[in-house]
Order: sequence, then C-alpha cells, then structure tokens
Amino acid sequence: MSGSFSSIEMESNMKLTIAMILLVSCALAVAQDEQNAAYIRTKVLALENAWNLAEEHKDVKALDGLLASSLVYIDYDGTLMNKAQFLTSVRTPSLHPEQIVNESMTASVYGDTVVVTGVYHDKGAQSGKAYFRRGRFTDTWVRQNGEWACVASQSTLISH
Repeated sequence: MSGSFSSIEMESNMKLTIAMILLVSCALAVAQDEQNAAYIRTKVLALENAWNLAEEHKDVKALDGLLASSLVYIDYDGTLMNKAQFLTSVRTPSLHPEQIVNESMTASVYGDTVVVTGVYHDKGAQSGKAYFRRGRFTDTWVRQNGEWACVASQSTLISH
C-alpha cells in the first residue's frame, strides 16, 4: 500500500480538515460579533452624548425619541420619575443647564441590551442659584423595533 492512504488515514485527514474549517468559522463568527458589539457601543455612547445636548437645550422632542415609554429614572437625589415626569422636569422654567458632559463611559453589550456606566459633570443655574454636580451614572438601553431607547437611568453624586 505504499504511496496511497489507508482508509484510516483518509478518515483522520478528513476529520482534521473538518475541525480546521469549524475552528476558522468560529474565529470569523467571534470576530464579526466583536465588530458588531463595537459598532453598538459606539452608537449607544453617541446617544448618551445626544441626550446631554438635548437636556442642555431643553429639547424635549429629542429626549422623547431617546427614552423608552417605560423609562425608570432615578435622579441624583433619589427622586424616582417615569418618562413623563422626567420630561416635565427638563422643561422646568427655573432650570437653566449650561453644560452636561460625560466622561469615563463604558458600554457593555448583551445582545439587544447595553449597559452604560460613566461619570457626568452638570453645571447651570436653578432658581437663580448656580450649581455644579458630579456623579456616576448607569443607563440601560434596549433595542426595540431596530431603535435604541434608554429604559432605565440612575445617578449618584460623588465628590468633586
């Protein structure tokens, strides 16, 4: 049988070839999943920044598009609000936000859910009195009908 493969050698080579194909396929799938997760993280972090700008400009229409109808919002002082209450708080005439900035944001993707954590700086005036707040936040975003919406937001003040 010299010069030819035995059926055992051919079967072994076939199994090795199949294993290599599966390994390469899995590696490609993992790479594609990571690329998709990176895109989702970038998208949701951009939405976080859009939220800040909308809140600074009291753009309730833009905020309405970013927030799920079922939003649960826990403010830095422990106030619990639903979406309507949060949007009303943004419209408060005595509130004049000047700047809301996030830093140190991370986004973790879990399928159609993204959890964002970070630090925010918020300054402005309320009832004529200047304020500056710094806090940590956690926002949970869910993809609904192909669009990302924040379903839960919580912030906690930290020292300056």
